[in-house]
Amino acid sequence: MIRKLVVNKEINNLPVAFEAKIGAGRLQYLAAAAETAVPEDNSRLKLVNPKRRIIKKKKNVCEHGRQRYTCKECGGAGICEHGREKRRCKECGGTSLCKHGLRRYSCKHCGSNNGICEHGKERRRCKDCVGVAMCKHKREKRYCLECGGSSLCTHGRQKSKCKDCGGASICLHNRLKYTCKQCGGASICEHGRMRSQCKDCGGAAICEHGRARHRCKECVYSRSATKYRRLDEEC
Repeated sequence: MIRKLVVNKEINNLPVAFEAKIGAGRLQYLAAAAETAVPEDNSRLKLVNPKRRIIKKKKNVCEHGRQRYTCKECGGAGICEHGREKRRCKECGGTSLCKHGLRRYSCKHCGSNNGICEHGKERRRCKDCVGVAMCKHKREKRYCLECGGSSLCTHGRQKSKCKDCGGASICLHNRLKYTCKQCGGASICEHGRMRSQCKDCGGAAICEHGRARHRCKECVYSRSATKYRRLDEEC
């Protein structure tokens, strides 16, 4: 049953009225709240659920401003011997990883891929699906300059990759850690090349013709033909 409650209250000789559609069970609560509510600017009466005003204090936050369980500097229980989160460490067999070595939630090859949309992309980062991580400019919110992304520094770059800010992804040689040969970056193969561009390793950037995929005429022509064929079918 829905009732309509109109409360008139005199505060500093100023009549204030508000209307609220409430259920029968909420009638008594609103009536009591109207007697004790005090407007902030004496212009209108605001009813605020006191439970919503309670701010929960973050527990288990370390001195570095992180969750103690996953803080590397504090040696949190969630960090493995390799300096990674246990659940995401391949060497430790993390529980968040599937048999393909990818995150279970966003793996395209696994059956329970709830994080993959119909376009074969991560659902929250898909422009076509307008995922929750995308802003109105069709960029990731955290990387969007116009939206003031949280992952951008004062120089307009990614915080972790900014040399001026001393980002976490910058090594001692002033390069990106994963592309630094001297640091043994993860993107450097045993042949001393970028793993994705190494022919001997069969890098992802090398096509079946043994050329760089984006520079191969045969691959470019094949992709274009497939694209136009799909558009013709849709029309």
